[in-house]
Amino acid sequence: MNRSIHARYHALSLVIVLTLMASLAVVSSAVFAAPLTFDFKDPKGVNNVQFKLDAALESITGTGTGISGQVSFDPSQPAATTGRIELATKSLTVGNPMMADHLQGATWLDTAQHPTITFEVISLANVRTQANVTTAEVTGYLTVKGTKKQVKVPVSLTHLADKLGARVNKPQLKGDLLVLRTQFEINRSDYGINPGQGTDKAAEIIQLSLSIAGAAPQS
Repeated sequence: MNRSIHARYHALSLVIVLTLMASLAVVSSAVFAAPLTFDFKDPKGVNNVQFKLDAALESITGTGTGISGQVSFDPSQPAATTGRIELATKSLTVGNPMMADHLQGATWLDTAQHPTITFEVISLANVRTQANVTTAEVTGYLTVKGTKKQVKVPVSLTHLADKLGARVNKPQLKGDLLVLRTQFEINRSDYGINPGQGTDKAAEIIQLSLSIAGAAPQS
């Protein structure tokens, strides 16, 4: 009888040890999992930035589609997010052809000399995650027309696990999506964009809005 009890106790102990080891392996793999790298060069051409200058006499709106860059994001450690987003200035346009030409010219964006606008992440603060959505205040370097300034912008990051195939209509393609959303304002004079001129028709404040998706295919 004692041998039977001892055998059962030994078996139970072994089960407990194996269960603990398996649990620790799962936790370890979650804690030490490598961050995912998301590529924001959109093969569908849907990603875009929207901008608006709302002056007293006119309201000018436009878009830019030449978005690229990469963001490193770990769902278990979102505060450690790093990355860089670029926008090709020649992709920026407005509805009025004359205004579009002015926008590209030397007085405004001078796209010939300054082909990209960049935002590079420095750090994240006030990070909060609920389900698959992380919100944070991102400090970064914004470079426009050769002028680099440190700015703070509110950002939301939505991690969509295993949704890459659904977005590009290729169910066999495995991978995750990261949707980055933000709205913020800059003063065009701060970046040498026709500073202080024509403010009755082109507002000093440029309102910016982004909702862009990055892809991390499974290797």
